[in-house]
Amino acid sequence: MNNSDVRIKSISIENFKNIEHGYLSFENTRKKYSSSILGLYGQNGSGKTALIDAVALLETALRGQRLPERFADYVNINAAHAKLTYEFRIADTREARIFTVLYTLCIRKEQDDASHNTEMAESGGAYKTVLFDESLSAAWEEPDEKSRMTPVIDTRTDEVFVPKAKYHVLVGKNRQTEVDLLVAKKMSSAESRSFIFSRQLLNVIRKNNRDARNMFVLESLVNFGNFELFVINTANSGLISMNALPLSFKYEGSRERAVGNLMLPLNKATVVPKKEVGVVRKIIDNMNIVLTQLIPGLTISVMEMESVMQRNNTMGCRIQLLSNRNGRTLPLQYESDGIKKIISILQLLIVVYNQSSITVAVDELDSGIFEYLLGEILRIISEKGKGQLIFTSHNLRPLETLDRGFIAFTTVNPENRYIRFSNVKTNNNLRDFYYRDIVLGEQNEIVYEPTNNYDIALAFREAGEISGS
Repeated sequence: MNNSDVRIKSISIENFKNIEHGYLSFENTRKKYSSSILGLYGQNGSGKTALIDAVALLETALRGQRLPERFADYVNINAAHAKLTYEFRIADTREARIFTVLYTLCIRKEQDDASHNTEMAESGGAYKTVLFDESLSAAWEEPDEKSRMTPVIDTRTDEVFVPKAKYHVLVGKNRQTEVDLLVAKKMSSAESRSFIFSRQLLNVIRKNNRDARNMFVLESLVNFGNFELFVINTANSGLISMNALPLSFKYEGSRERAVGNLMLPLNKATVVPKKEVGVVRKIIDNMNIVLTQLIPGLTISVMEMESVMQRNNTMGCRIQLLSNRNGRTLPLQYESDGIKKIISILQLLIVVYNQSSITVAVDELDSGIFEYLLGEILRIISEKGKGQLIFTSHNLRPLETLDRGFIAFTTVNPENRYIRFSNVKTNNNLRDFYYRDIVLGEQNEIVYEPTNNYDIALAFREAGEISGS
């Protein structure tokens, strides 16, 4: 049983995509809420998606998985590497102890000499993401005691990690173990994986089992990355437009636990493993409780067809998702993209509402969703929910329904990408305040690169003349 409650407190980003420096605290300092909401708003290309990508990078690192090649292109073109620091609050629900944890990592772009794409390798076009200079520090407090932030694992050394005293406590003094971990460290770098959260290092620390506090921190972060952190990017919307439903979920029944993603085609029946059909049904039944309130009268169901023998000699079942409304049943593909978007993330929103140690990050949450409904969903989660929701949006309705402590903005300054608005009075409408700042520029940083309507119109005309329109 997991006894930890993990939440991201802040992120610091350096030389990542178009961000030279950016810092965002996810804590609402205005008013105490059980939930943690962060809505990020700003001009196109100003760093909103970069925040979601930073969370996706964290998810991959905590899982000990290989970083996708695309992250190599996220290093700012004017920098040798990008650096990201994540601050966590980890509550030990059994011991009434709170940990503050800092995890830092760097990434750089490096030519991949081991690429299987021979043509790209010969042309110098095959690259990989190298994860390096990881460090983990922690401080803890309990009713009668409080510690200062101290290094736990710092890989910025030719040794396995420092400080040496902490290494001996966590790992021991066996020379062969040290040699094995040095090899594992080099392999992690070559394979674009985290070393701190590698299976090799974690297994050694678990076996040694001499530092209960820091073992708790590591296990909490591993559990968080694998089972409690979910990132939904804009690729999901693209899949929906191509009649596929990416269904992200975390389901816990009395005897089972299911976490993951399913890709269900909507324009045809699809085969899923027999053992997963029951989980899909339970997830959909769970979602229908809320879905019929969001879209009055709408529910979805699973139509089971014939059993099918799969290639791995296990049984599968051919299923299709159906939409049920006003006494009519149709394939789900005929519903709007907005409804499909709601369905694809609804189970995660249910979990955010009900569980404190859940973080969901969604890029362009508003895509296809009616603005009034979006505002009401976010208001309900912020006021009565328990988990953490990070989202970007172009729709400004949430600025009127969320406490302003839940809202942050991007700026046009790459050296200070994220800010919270100052001098906002209690009776100010944040949406109107934001519009006014775009025009008047009353904050310390400019939040919108000015455009000129005359120049835009002239550009349209000139382009039309060139194209012969």
